[in-house]
Amino acid sequence: MTAIIKQIPRDDEALNKRVDILLQDEGIQRDGNLDYTCGVFDDDGKMIATGSCFDNTLRCLAVDKNHRRQGYMKMVIAHLKEVQSARGNTHLFLYTKVAASKYMASSGFYEIARVADSLVFMENTPNGFADYCADLAATYREGKRIAGIVMNANPFTNGHKYLVETAAAENDVLHLFILSEDAGPIPFAVRRMLVHQGVAHLPNVVCHDSGPYIISSATFPSYFLKDGDLVIRTQAALDLQVFGKLAKELGIQRRYVGQELTSHVTSLYNQTMEVELPKMGIEFIEIKRKESDSRIISASTVRKAIHDGCLDDVKDMLPPTTYAYFAGPESAAVRAAICAEENVIHY
Repeated sequence: MTAIIKQIPRDDEALNKRVDILLQDEGIQRDGNLDYTCGVFDDDGKMIATGSCFDNTLRCLAVDKNHRRQGYMKMVIAHLKEVQSARGNTHLFLYTKVAASKYMASSGFYEIARVADSLVFMENTPNGFADYCADLAATYREGKRIAGIVMNANPFTNGHKYLVETAAAENDVLHLFILSEDAGPIPFAVRRMLVHQGVAHLPNVVCHDSGPYIISSATFPSYFLKDGDLVIRTQAALDLQVFGKLAKELGIQRRYVGQELTSHVTSLYNQTMEVELPKMGIEFIEIKRKESDSRIISASTVRKAIHDGCLDDVKDMLPPTTYAYFAGPESAAVRAAICAEENVIHY
């Protein structure tokens, strides 16, 4: 049999329906974040394998049960690697079922973390995660109480500042991870700058770029989606397995989070953290959201104000450095990007 592989156009409803059927037959739910999909077809035009990409990740990989162990998965992976190479992506990630992880290992992927009986997170280099951990270990600071925070800071508000100040006051060392992925109109470089400026007065805070490992689209694909609760909880558990390994490098004993009142996804994530972190010897500490003039401080509210041209309405929610940036000319392109968004509120 001669098999061919080709791209599945987004607007081809018939072919995409066949992708969905193949995935469903293999017990896989199509990921909402896909920017490239391919299919392998036999001589009769039947789709016998499929795979997709999103950014630098490989996703939704499946082979028809009647055509396994015939090299079609390797064919799909080789094709997707070529697509990624053409994009300039050399460091690739995927998450797969536990049963398929050995096969993915034979295709050049290495395990980073897993949730037992559910998912395995992998990358195409044997040293990527190890090198990241080594870089973190070099920033280790001695302390009896060492804590961690992970934040998007989209943008950095007085709510974020209150969370960091609270954790910094209660601990000798605080490791603050800033999500590196550009998943919205405020670029990482800007978010990073505003966080560094906003915590500069706290000498025991150590800031880190999260890289591709913490709550990125690779480790937590449903973070930016409204997927089923089980998917969200499973992906959160996977991400926490990664965080647990990083915590060991830095001696982190506590993880602080802000109380979540609006985002269903983040609320489920926090609930999963509350259960899973103590199993790793890490205390879960949830801090009540800070208010200003009886209003809950929210990054979504700030983005909405920027979107509507009403920055001064939320001036009280922002540190002076964040307000100065968005009120000044250097933020013109970012403000324009926020204004171009249809929905700046995350639920």
